Amino acid sequence: MLWKNRRTSTNVEDRRGLSVKGGMVGGGIGTLVLILAIYFLGGNPSQLINTLPLDQGTSSTPYVPTAEENELAQFVSVVLAETEDVWTELFRQQGRQYEYPKLVLYTGTVQTGGGYATSATGPFYAPGDHKVYIDLSFYQELQEKFQAPGDFAMAYVIAHEVGHHVQTLLGIMDKVHSLQSGLPEEEANQYLVRLELQADYLAGVWAHYANRMQLLEAGDLDEALNAASAVGDDRIQKAARGYVVPDSFTHGTSEQRRRWFYKGFTAGNLDEGDTFAAKSL
Repeated sequence: MLWKNRRTSTNVEDRRGLSVKGGMVGGGIGTLVLILAIYFLGGNPSQLINTLPLDQGTSSTPYVPTAEENELAQFVSVVLAETEDVWTELFRQQGRQYEYPKLVLYTGTVQTGGGYATSATGPFYAPGDHKVYIDLSFYQELQEKFQAPGDFAMAYVIAHEVGHHVQTLLGIMDKVHSLQSGLPEEEANQYLVRLELQADYLAGVWAHYANRMQLLEAGDLDEALNAASAVGDDRIQKAARGYVVPDSFTHGTSEQRRRWFYKGFTAGNLDEGDTFAAKSL
């Protein structure tokens, strides 16, 4: 991605090097295990995180990021700025005003508006405070664990989380949580899959405009498509335990995630991204 010397966002909170006092908040080791289990199965840990009580104690510790990490932080800030520009315009076309999300950089542990999380949860969006949280070490995990290298793979991850913010502003997130209320887990998961695939579609919409602005380099689209496939529920479960459990899917299969991202990339609009009305995913 051609990102250097472009505008960086002013909506980045750099909390790298801040440590959380008081240990595990809102449930101790049991909470940590549950968060890890949700992430392990491809779930959305922010739903759990938002139920945890907030521990206000933080302390600053000496932290010196590497030059590579600082460059990655700048890259993330540029990507966030590009999403701001795209979604501001698309919301304007619909007679709406886009509210910028915050992006929080942290190391190891972080406090959200509703509780405590660790980098083991991976990047996530917390609708309770309209913030995207990411430990930049995930970039290495994306390359090594998920075999999804390239800067545009990371851009896809950020754009997907910003997609959840778009869903929140449009009221989609609240509607889904209302529809899930009281449903058996298998049925509730079906709504989660549609929510996540729509976020993939919205990430593709952003990539469409990034491409129109000639920011994409050769191979960038393939990097994003590979990343979308790499985080499919079926691939993650197969790699982790040798078999898949479709009823437990919360994000969609590799093929579905890849296809919905690409659909957003080719369409470049909100009209074709209604995953909830789609008869087939």
